[in-house]
Amino acid sequence: MKDAFGAPQSLLVLGGTSEIGLATARRLIARRTRTVLLAGRPSPALESAADSLRTLGAEVRTVPFDALDTAAHGEILGKLFTDGDIDMVLLAFGVLGDQAHDEADPPAAVQVAQTNYTGAVSALLICAQALQAQGHGSLVVLSSVAGERARRANFIYGSSKAGLDAFAQGLGDALYGTGVHVMVVRPGFVRTRMTAGLDEPPLTTTPHAVATAIELGLRRRSETVWVPGAMRAVMTALRHVPRPLFRRLPL
Repeated sequence: MKDAFGAPQSLLVLGGTSEIGLATARRLIARRTRTVLLAGRPSPALESAADSLRTLGAEVRTVPFDALDTAAHGEILGKLFTDGDIDMVLLAFGVLGDQAHDEADPPAAVQVAQTNYTGAVSALLICAQALQAQGHGSLVVLSSVAGERARRANFIYGSSKAGLDAFAQGLGDALYGTGVHVMVVRPGFVRTRMTAGLDEPPLTTTPHAVATAIELGLRRRSETVWVPGAMRAVMTALRHVPRPLFRRLPL
């Protein structure tokens, strides 16, 4: 259960090596989160991430999890909830892909879509059912402003995030009144390993800033969080740009 200050006592990060996921875990550990489950593909990076959180005083376990192996999600995630209540699930996995390469290689494009959308749908539904059964918890979904309007430069990634965002909003509506809180987080360009080497646009943010926004959103029980907050106005404007003009924008 959450403590008197609203901080989750236990956290499951789907995408255990995600820089945003780990930044969020560190911030929540500082606010009394004591148990962290890092779910991801087994690797030295996953174990290193777990060790880094243990130094902060948390009990940390790693869990083998592959977003693409949806057939295994029920058994793997279901077992975690039978071991005890989980106060918060953070869906933090995803891939950016390579737009130019993936347009010419449909199977690669499909893998981006399956990771960012199909894998997320599977994991979210399983976790939502478990949270609903225990009667409480928060489900935090890392979406992206890229899903607000697909751009020529990354429409494969953007379309997958658009699907995820719409799904998470609908799931939040379905769970309203059950004790389960769903929060959709829409960061702009985040400076991470995934975006290394790419040109940084205005309003570029960091994993730490996203983690701070997530913590604040949890306290406020927000349904949607934009990071930085100014991205909400930017994307509202871009949504209404006529399509012929939108095509000409350097986006």
